[in-house]
Amino acid sequence: MSETLTQARADQSAEVLYDVAGGVATITLNRPERLNTISGPMLSLLSKLLLQADADPEVRCVILTGTGRAFCAGLDLVSATSGSGIGSESQVSNISVDLDLKTAPPTVIFNMNKPTICALNGSAAGYGLDTALGCDIRMMAQGAKLAAAFVKRGIVPESGGTWFLPRLIGWSKAAELIFTGRTLTADESLEMGLATHVVPDADLMTEARKLADEIAANAPLAVQSAKRLMRMGLNETFNDHVHHVYLQFLQLIRTQDFREGMTSFLEKRPADFHGR
Repeated sequence: MSETLTQARADQSAEVLYDVAGGVATITLNRPERLNTISGPMLSLLSKLLLQADADPEVRCVILTGTGRAFCAGLDLVSATSGSGIGSESQVSNISVDLDLKTAPPTVIFNMNKPTICALNGSAAGYGLDTALGCDIRMMAQGAKLAAAFVKRGIVPESGGTWFLPRLIGWSKAAELIFTGRTLTADESLEMGLATHVVPDADLMTEARKLADEIAANAPLAVQSAKRLMRMGLNETFNDHVHHVYLQFLQLIRTQDFREGMTSFLEKRPADFHGR
């Protein structure tokens, strides 16, 4: 167990919490007094824990959520306007023109092979919205909201929103949402296709865990391969894509999990997959 994981588990005051149980890693944003707004150290720790979950063979699915009444209200504007934190004048004056975004949370989430579920316990705004959009599945508590308020703060969706939204809901709807900076309720998010499930607030983590357990029960190599292929397919022609699918298929039918999947089906019992 790495030092990062150990500290995140042991210190409940850490800005990001981490727990693994039954093949599911739960990563929790933990600045409830600041509505889980993002600080510099929080960004770094979140990336480390996401990468750790993706590399851990015991983890088959990841749930990303928050503590308190918000999932993430964006960047910490209080710190920024007071002269410290992300976006403050002191930081802006020292920004490098050669930024390395490979380890920034939005890039890490997009490139993860493990399936990700964003359990939106409360509102997601700005950076929090982009982070939620980067997850594979979004489950919202009934009281949660999505706020695309970037232009109201004088910025653009800086962490993937301009890439995700047109692909998720189409150009016209994405344009209206981004240009107006509108806030959507959970039901409006579901209707628009930005949420997959809306559940009572008190049931959020129970329902998210049920979904994660259902995913984790499947052959992990096949699930991760399917996610990689979906990601590749975003920018491929059909002919190129089916070629890549076939190459992946040839690898999977050589695995023990493939044999277990076929045997368990014939024997009419639940499969016992081991990721090999």
